[in-house]
Amino acid sequence: ANICEKLGADVDMVRKGIGSDSRIGKRFLFPGVGYGGSCFPKDVLALNKSAMENDYNFSILNAVLQTNAKQKEKLISKASVYYNGNFKGKTFAFWGLAFKPNTDDIREASALHNLRKLIEMGAKIKVYDPEAMENVKKVMGDKIEYCNNEYEALEDSEALFIFTEWSIFRNPDFDLIREKLVKPVIFDGRNLYDLQTMQSMAFNFFSIGRADIING
Repeated sequence: ANICEKLGADVDMVRKGIGSDSRIGKRFLFPGVGYGGSCFPKDVLALNKSAMENDYNFSILNAVLQTNAKQKEKLISKASVYYNGNFKGKTFAFWGLAFKPNTDDIREASALHNLRKLIEMGAKIKVYDPEAMENVKKVMGDKIEYCNNEYEALEDSEALFIFTEWSIFRNPDFDLIREKLVKPVIFDGRNLYDLQTMQSMAFNFFSIGRADIING
């Protein structure tokens, strides 16, 4: 995805090409803002620890860990360019807090990492997740605002950040999104929306492994 951005390629087309090989398949070839959860991060770290204890430099696994940590900040990097590094006093909406849809599990979730980073930089955050908000409250307390639905989170927000590919986020009311946001800006960490739709509706749109759309 990252090299696609550098080359001007579309990761969705690359993904379809790679996935057409039956030896690889297409089920798990989705770009995003890093992996999380209770199993994958733990297992990768455990395997790497075993390697170190046995004096083996597991270089490819080290690269996975470093890349995943960097990937979790992909949207913040894009937003930092867009806002000239100034997040102070700005309010942002987050759709999705769980590390994946259909769970309330927030362990190692990219959304939490981004929450903390943006708050450190002076931003205010309004969030909505169908299942995970109670777990986030235990961690974040009143540092963020919890909303009753996805559209409430957009009110008075400068931009929308998407971190979890819940089905209810896949086909939203884009006119309502434009109406409620201060400006029509979306940072899509799960590539939920196609570029043609975003271009036709004049959104400023940033996703993973695809061209950014800036309409002013």
